[in-house]
Amino acid sequence: MGNKIRMTTAQALIKFLNQQYIHIDGRETPFVEGIFTIFGHGNVLGIGQALEQDAGHLKVFQGKNEQGMAHAAIAYAKENLRQKIYAVSTSSGPGSANLVTAAGTALANNLPVLFLPADTFATRQPDPVLQQIEQEYSMAVTTNDALQPVSRYWDRVTRPEQLMSTLIRGFEVLTDPVKSGPVTICISQDVEGEAFDFDETFFEKRVHYVDRLQPSERELEAAEHLIRSSRKPLILVGGGVKYSEARDEVIAFSKKYDIPLVETQAGKSAVESTFENNLGGMGITGTLAANKAARLADLVIGIGTRYTDFATSSKTAFDFDRTKFLNINVSRMQAYKLDGLQVVADAKSALSKLYDRLDGYVSEFGTIIPELQKEWDEERSRLAKVEFKRSGFVPEVKQHFTQETMNEYADALKSDMAQTTALIAVNDTIDKDSIIVSSAGSLPGDLQRLWKSEVSNTYHLEYGYSCMGYEISGALGIKLANPDREVYSIVGDGSFLMLHSELITAIQYHQKINVLLFDNSGFGCINNLQMDHGSGSYYCEFRTQDNQIMNIDYAKVAEAYGAKVYRANTVEEVKAALEDAKKQKNSTLIEMKVLPKTMTDGYDSWWHVGVAEVSDREGIQRAYQRKVDMLKKSKQY
Repeated sequence: MGNKIRMTTAQALIKFLNQQYIHIDGRETPFVEGIFTIFGHGNVLGIGQALEQDAGHLKVFQGKNEQGMAHAAIAYAKENLRQKIYAVSTSSGPGSANLVTAAGTALANNLPVLFLPADTFATRQPDPVLQQIEQEYSMAVTTNDALQPVSRYWDRVTRPEQLMSTLIRGFEVLTDPVKSGPVTICISQDVEGEAFDFDETFFEKRVHYVDRLQPSERELEAAEHLIRSSRKPLILVGGGVKYSEARDEVIAFSKKYDIPLVETQAGKSAVESTFENNLGGMGITGTLAANKAARLADLVIGIGTRYTDFATSSKTAFDFDRTKFLNINVSRMQAYKLDGLQVVADAKSALSKLYDRLDGYVSEFGTIIPELQKEWDEERSRLAKVEFKRSGFVPEVKQHFTQETMNEYADALKSDMAQTTALIAVNDTIDKDSIIVSSAGSLPGDLQRLWKSEVSNTYHLEYGYSCMGYEISGALGIKLANPDREVYSIVGDGSFLMLHSELITAIQYHQKINVLLFDNSGFGCINNLQMDHGSGSYYCEFRTQDNQIMNIDYAKVAEAYGAKVYRANTVEEVKAALEDAKKQKNSTLIEMKVLPKTMTDGYDSWWHVGVAEVSDREGIQRAYQRKVDMLKKSKQY
């Protein structure tokens, strides 16, 4: 054994984090950038003391809400293509419980983040301490057990020497493209301050090598045969294309063999929207062009995708009688989906090796690609010019609100602006290399359909979990990853109310973010869902007890925090605010009042949701019958 270093468990943790490196494609960089923390009685005297004594190169940020700061860490990892992370330290009890939502977000998106929630006393002598839960069936259960099902790796440290094995195991998970996700290491609060003689070799520089998984010759031969036997193959670009940095390979493959691209939310902007074969987002929030192409396809080449229900329109986007699937994915589990041919490999490596094997092959999509693009471009142009009328107005989400109700909203919000019109105005005005972030509500649908990303990797959507409240916290993480670029949080009023605490953190640390708040006074997306399926408008609008539409001054809230604010209810005001916001050094918020039911809708897609089988409403009865018909049509019933 080597020399020993006597230090506390928390001090050993911080020293270890400083020595972790990742090696990809010949590039070696530190893996842990820093740590977000909110100090409480479970961590301030342990991890807090260790950071104050010697944080090393770790940057330390004081969060305002545990979920919020964790979302910032998750967004940072995503923006860095999982090659850099932040750790997150919380107190015990409610502090650690607040991590559960963020852990679910990271797990659903396969994003690495290190959670370090404090735990109860290992000795159990002071129990029950403040904020400690008690269960009659076991003294070992703590709040942190709630994190087990939403962690990729979970452990509890009740002795200092346990730290060594659990950290090595945790970082194996954090740096594995297949298993990447949240790692939770709960450290008993008395153990954080307990000393131990650690072997100094534990603190030597540790390099985690991430080698690209190569396809086998058998997989390549099978993939070649399947593509050659298809007439209209379609490439589905998933988030794995971004993480693999396979943009150039996807473009080259698509151009050479005339195969169109469609995108998932995670894959959007891996290849620019301006690429000639890019038909945009597919599925429930997809473009008409992409969804029509999916109907025509006899082979779907899914690259780095999980085939979620939104991407596949609940498995109704394809004709399973004639459409086959070729799945390129580092995860064997994901590659097995839809009974596809599995190529368990890195996307960049697989496409590079397939590129020359198909010489002489060309798909039959041909002129269909520009025809589909032209049709969708015309629809997008129409949506950019939607004008509200006081009579005879037909909203995009049709047959929901009467003209009277639409007029009521226009009067209450003092705005006639449509959401699609405002969003496209934003797209046309901000700098092309700016990065946008969103997550929940109706905006992700509008963004996947309407947003044109002219620079790759400028579209950041958390849609694996679609977690309300990610938008502003995520913007902070993205800004930390891209300090020289403008970052825009595109958020609805519902998500803003859920969580916007890290706007204060952004202001505190001079990390400029721009919040674009689309306010339609309600949970508009879910209101559409309930009314689409025969229900009335029930508890999704923001109305007072006497049924008045609420008009909240969100700009005043942000102004009180210290942000530069704007109120913009016309396209001209939106563009002027955006131009002025570019000149600001401080974080900004642009409040836009937009009318409900003016978001995009439909486009040859269907979503399988739970509908009441028995109801006294005819509309619900019709919705249930449509569900049965769609399931029969897709052979799922």
